[in-house]
Amino acid sequence: MSEKLARILTAATTCIARNGVRGMRVNDVAAEAGVSPGLLYYHFTDRAGLLAATLEHINKQVSKDDSAPSSDAGDRTRHFRHLLLDEIKDDADVRRNSVAWNELRACSIFEQELAEPLSRTTAEWNREIAHAIAAANAGISQDEAAVTAEILTSLVEGISGRWLSGFITADHARLLLTTAIDSLTAGFPPAAQDPGK
Repeated sequence: MSEKLARILTAATTCIARNGVRGMRVNDVAAEAGVSPGLLYYHFTDRAGLLAATLEHINKQVSKDDSAPSSDAGDRTRHFRHLLLDEIKDDADVRRNSVAWNELRACSIFEQELAEPLSRTTAEWNREIAHAIAAANAGISQDEAAVTAEILTSLVEGISGRWLSGFITADHARLLLTTAIDSLTAGFPPAAQDPGK
């Protein structure tokens, strides 16, 4: 993705977090990104296309800060937990992305044009977490990993909503999520250690 496209999608995320989906105007996104409105229509066709691309952009933000795990079992477990726990922390970028994601999810109930891209992006998130769970825990089935991933991503959405609303702190939200991860994965056999370690 080019630097300019990334800037546009970050600007769209900022505008959604600031004004909500219904308050997001293409001209405001263009001004925030420092580009012409015509450039947004060139890349995304319309407002719906921009919203769908923004969802995918938000979904990729957490994993971009973490390197791919090595073959070490402990590193794969750390990576799996990182993918979930870093959705909630006192960081301006994480908070902006989380506010925008929760806003887009809530609006999809009323705006059908958001339902398909949100469903697709959520499925990608579930697959990414299921893959990380399977990598960190040897011998579990794909179905077990998929169900566990769907439960955990659902919990992230619910807990982050309480955090963003100020009902609980980020530290408490992460404690709740850590407890859920430990509880759901307690019976999973750990992946084999790399013999070179």
